[in-house]
Amino acid sequence: MNKKLKEKLIDIEPYIPGEQPKGDGIIKLNTNECPYPPSPRVAEALKKIESGRLNLYPDFVCKELKEIISENYPINPEEIFLGNGSDEVLALCFRAFFNSKKPVLFPDITYSFYTVWAELFGIPYGTVALREDFTLDKEGFFEENGGVVIPNPNAPTSIAAPKSVIEEIIEKNRDSIVIIDEAYVDFSEEGSIAALIHKYDNLVVVQTYSKSRALAGIRFGYAFADKELIAVLEAVRNSFNSYTINTVTRILAEESGKDRGYFEICVNSIKRTRQRLTDGLSDMGFVTCPSGSNFVFTSKPGISGKELFEYLKSKNIYVRHFDKPKISDHLRITVGTDKEIDTLLNEIEKFLHR
Repeated sequence: MNKKLKEKLIDIEPYIPGEQPKGDGIIKLNTNECPYPPSPRVAEALKKIESGRLNLYPDFVCKELKEIISENYPINPEEIFLGNGSDEVLALCFRAFFNSKKPVLFPDITYSFYTVWAELFGIPYGTVALREDFTLDKEGFFEENGGVVIPNPNAPTSIAAPKSVIEEIIEKNRDSIVIIDEAYVDFSEEGSIAALIHKYDNLVVVQTYSKSRALAGIRFGYAFADKELIAVLEAVRNSFNSYTINTVTRILAEESGKDRGYFEICVNSIKRTRQRLTDGLSDMGFVTCPSGSNFVFTSKPGISGKELFEYLKSKNIYVRHFDKPKISDHLRITVGTDKEIDTLLNEIEKFLHR
């Protein structure tokens, strides 16, 4: 490629997702997917989808889907924004709400897509260091800023900050948009702060069906906010692509949203297995963060996180390792089925006794 042409291209380092290994006998605990299938209602709906209607553009408004979501929260349909996964929703939030010359703040150890979006859109940003125990340092978010983004529970640390701490950060930033990324909130005892959008017009809460609803494959996420903020998001979305929710996604999300009972069964099963995993790691001397998510963040003093990661990979067990300062000896492990976790713990014990 000639030099002048190359000068016109964007130079950016993209987000790198976890590996997607293929083949039999693989235990995949590296991308925080649900280990269980979606609601049986989803399977039934798939059988009934009329392929002959896929020649038509999808429903632009998704009125029924918004109504179903609003039934699970004290939220009105006009306070809901829908998108192609929470990643798209968050990216559009960055573009819509962070337009000052002041830096947007987020934790130094957090979801690495935040940095990518900031650089993609030319948004100045700064990071607030987590405390030594990986908990949130709320005072760091009281500095003057152009916006705040906090995942709660945080990734990859799995820790959920108390609602009182999150609300104090929102209160201290009334002149900035505060985005709370609740991708994992259904696994946390703290619960969602969605109702606070009626108290704070600077708050945006983002959630997803990828984790607790076992629907990562359909790409569906949404945001709650004051209807004026939703209108801005709609305008930005429609400047890119008006049809982000395809017909199949809408139908399956509606059916999943109606099945509260199955949702609760899956979440409670994951919580129980999470405790088994945490206890099993503790018995082997690992120190694991108190998890409010569907994964754990753990390390063992004197043990290389990278070496353990590579060993497990050689046994067809995939977990996540981040080769970054402060966390290079930690592993992020998705909570799988009980059988998968038993196999994982057995292999870790073999590694320790080599």
